[in-house]
Amino acid sequence: MEEIKELTSEKLKEITKNGKVVLLFSAAWCPDCRFLDPFLPQIEKDNSDAKFYKVDRDGSVDVAKELNIFGIPSFVVYQDGKEIGRLVNKDRKTKEEVENFLNSLK
Repeated sequence: MEEIKELTSEKLKEITKNGKVVLLFSAAWCPDCRFLDPFLPQIEKDNSDAKFYKVDRDGSVDVAKELNIFGIPSFVVYQDGKEIGRLVNKDRKTKEEVENFLNSLK
């Protein structure tokens, strides 16, 4: 999973324009975000049709605001430049919740 410390609007357009892209908005200090770490590699492997990016919310505040992401960890999924789904709230997410969300977009 590629990490993006500072996501700009231009970079967002660039990385989401082709194919399926999953953005995980996260932060180093966020315990609910760290809870996801052990099972993210498996989720990424199970969704090999998508490119995953971990976005540092603190370095990407402007884009997070544009996308109405005020809680983390949060997922936003794009297909060929268009948003097709989001799991955005401040709650801790289980592996099953994330998998069910991603599977609902297939």
